[in-house]
Amino acid sequence: MTEQEIKNLVTKQRNYFLTGATLPVSTRIDALYRLYAAITEHEKEINDALRKDLGKSGFESYMCETGMVLEELSYMIKHTKRFAGEKRVRTPLAQFHSRSYQKPSPYGVTLIMSPWNYPFMLTLSPLADALAAGNTAVVKPSAYSPYTSEVILRILSQCFEPQYVAVVTGGRAENTCLLREHFDYIFFTGSQAVGKEVMRNAAEHLTPVTLELGGKSPCIVDQTANIRLAAKRIVFGKYLNCGQTCVAPDYIYCHRSIKDKLIKEVQKQIQKQYGKQPLRNPNYGKIINEKHFDRILGLIDERKLVHGGSSDRKTLRIEPTVMDNVTFSDAVMQEEIFGPIMPILVYDNLDDVIRKVNAMPHPLALYFFTSDKSAAKKVTSRCGFGGGCINDTIIHLATTEMGFGGFGESGMGAYHGKIGFDTFSHYKSIVDKKTWIDLPMRYQPYRKIHEKMVRFFLK
Repeated sequence: MTEQEIKNLVTKQRNYFLTGATLPVSTRIDALYRLYAAITEHEKEINDALRKDLGKSGFESYMCETGMVLEELSYMIKHTKRFAGEKRVRTPLAQFHSRSYQKPSPYGVTLIMSPWNYPFMLTLSPLADALAAGNTAVVKPSAYSPYTSEVILRILSQCFEPQYVAVVTGGRAENTCLLREHFDYIFFTGSQAVGKEVMRNAAEHLTPVTLELGGKSPCIVDQTANIRLAAKRIVFGKYLNCGQTCVAPDYIYCHRSIKDKLIKEVQKQIQKQYGKQPLRNPNYGKIINEKHFDRILGLIDERKLVHGGSSDRKTLRIEPTVMDNVTFSDAVMQEEIFGPIMPILVYDNLDDVIRKVNAMPHPLALYFFTSDKSAAKKVTSRCGFGGGCINDTIIHLATTEMGFGGFGESGMGAYHGKIGFDTFSHYKSIVDKKTWIDLPMRYQPYRKIHEKMVRFFLK
C-alpha cells in the first residue's frame, strides 16, 4: 500500500468515525459477534497459517492464540453494554444541585501494530477491545508472519468495510507511512527499539500510546520451592512457542543450594514434555526466520551447555537448551533471548536478587517459585516488573479479569477485559448543573458571607 493510499485510508476512517456510526452499543456488539463467527469459521486456516509461520501445533494454536481471542471477544460481547454506560459519581456539596458522571468515549481512529511471535492473538485481542470501546481500527500485522497476516486480512475483510476496520500488510516502509499519520490512539506490541520509534512518531501528534514490549524476565527459585513442580512449569513457560514469548522466563535465578537438583529436574521435564528428539517432535515449534535462528545460536556457549544445543537449519529448529554457570556478563545475558535457551544463575541471598533485578531494565514479567509467603510478598513488593506469577509461569496473561502490560522499559499501559476497554476509551468528566438554583458565593463582588460559605464547603 502506497503512502497516499494509507493517507486516504486514515482519512476515510476518520470521516466514518465522525458520523457516529461506531458509537451505538448495538453496533459494537454486532461487530464483535461477526468477528467471533468469522474466526470460528476460519479456524483451520488460522491453524495452518500458524504452523507455516511458527511451526505451532493445532492444540497450541488454539490454546495460545485462537482460543484466547475468542475468550476476549466473548467477554466483551457480554460486558460492553455495561462498560459503555455512564458512571455516576458523587457531587460535592458546593456544586449543589448537579449530577456528576463519567462518560466513556472512543478515542477515534486507532492503529494496532502487532508482532510475529503470537501474530493472531496479539492482533485480534486488542482489536476486540478497540471495537468494544467504539473505535475504528487500522491493523498492521508483522511482515515476518506472512501466512497469518494473510488470514487476518481475509477474516477482517470479510467482517468489515475498510472505513471501519482495515488491514495494512507489508514491512518497514508501510510501518513508516502509518506512523507519519495522525491517529487518535496507537497500540503497539513488539521490540523496545521499534517501540521507541513508535513513541517518537506519536509525539509529533501528541497521540497517546500503549507499548507492550519485552525484556529479560527473571524466574527466581528459592530453597523452599517444590523443585519438581517448578521445573515442570518453568520448562512449559520457557520453551512454549520455541521460547519466542515476550513473557517467557528469560533466565533462571536459583538459590545455590538447589541448583543441581533443579537442573536434573529440568532435564527430565524437557525429555518428558518434548521427547528424546525434540527436533523431530511435530508439536515443537520453529524459529521465525534464519536471522533470528543465527542470532539465538550465537548466544549459546558450548562450554556451559548441560542440555541440548543441537539445531536444524533446514527446519529452523533449535533444541531446548540449558546453560549452567552463567554470569551476568555472558553474551546470553546482554539481550532478551527470545528463543529456547535457559541460562542458570545462582544467588545466596534474596536481598541481593532484589537489588540485581531492580538494577536492570524493568522486565515485562517476573516469576518466583517459593513456599515462603513472606519471601513472595517481599519480592512482589520490592521488585519492579509488569506482571507475573508465584509458583507458575505465563498464566497471568490468560485472564480477562486482570490487565496485562509492561512497566518502565518493558512498556506502558495494559489491556484485556475491562482494562482493555478502558485503554481504548477516554473518560469524559461531566457535571450536569441544574438551572433552578444558583449559589451566589462564587461570583464577584466577594463578600464576607461568601468567604464563610466557601470555607465551609472547601475544607
